Amino acid sequence: MTTHRDPRAFGKVAVLFGGRSAEREISLKSGTMVLQALQRGGVDAHAFDPRDQGLDQLIAQHFDRVFIALHGRFGEDGTVQGALEYLGLPYTGSGVMASAIAMDKWRTKLLWQAAGIPTPTYERFTATTDFAGVVQRLGLPVMVKPAREGSSIGMSKVETLEKLQPAYELAAKHDEFVIAERFITGMELTAAVLNDQPLPLIRLETPRVFYDYEAKYFANDTRYICPCGLPAAQEQRIQQAALEGFRLLGCAGWGRVDVMVDAQGNPHLLEVNTVPGMTDHSLVPMAARAVGISFDELVLRILESAHVG
Repeated sequence: MTTHRDPRAFGKVAVLFGGRSAEREISLKSGTMVLQALQRGGVDAHAFDPRDQGLDQLIAQHFDRVFIALHGRFGEDGTVQGALEYLGLPYTGSGVMASAIAMDKWRTKLLWQAAGIPTPTYERFTATTDFAGVVQRLGLPVMVKPAREGSSIGMSKVETLEKLQPAYELAAKHDEFVIAERFITGMELTAAVLNDQPLPLIRLETPRVFYDYEAKYFANDTRYICPCGLPAAQEQRIQQAALEGFRLLGCAGWGRVDVMVDAQGNPHLLEVNTVPGMTDHSLVPMAARAVGISFDELVLRILESAHVG
């Protein structure tokens, strides 16, 4: 499924990747694949690593639009988006507010709760938290997470009270905001969104304790199942719940919503990724392929959606 377009209409395109977040390694992989796809499509695309040159160079080098392939802080959290808006350069993905909120799992969950969107119960951890009280309220196991990191960095699945303190300390190395979230036993799904339309759900299976950094990017024993195997009506309900959660944060363009489905078949939204991975292990390209959209076509469609504000 390919749309005929004149690649020259995009002008000179900067692919922002690398950066200085904890996810730099994955961003380099994503950005390289995006850059190669754009160049194969005839787009005048160039690599741009904001760790190595200031964003003022986007103007000095006469770029017309930006494809953001930065993951994590200083790329997925609204900071780069705000700078690009100030410079008047169209960019891919969600805007400043949505990017900032989606990067913050705690505030994302506050908004979802207020709107009645199902998300696992949780508590914020601090150095003075009564961990025994948390276990009484949330039960075990729980997932302990830095609130503002991606790619499962600093995350732990905790099954005993004694391991809550070290899990908190690990997460706190990455972010002062740490949350503990009730672990949902069931099916793990991811819902990709492209131009405000949900793509087919992907079911994730890993022999690891959970779908961690290694499972996401390097392991060969992670299973990606698409079609996901759910009845069509149930898949559509989960897709709509994911889309509702995506829209509520103000997200736009493209992204990915991670979901757990419990034993009763009820979805629980975990988080939104506003700049998902675009590596050979990544999920949005996989979901796009399921409806006949090649990687190169996917990248061009995302670039087409670039906007200012």
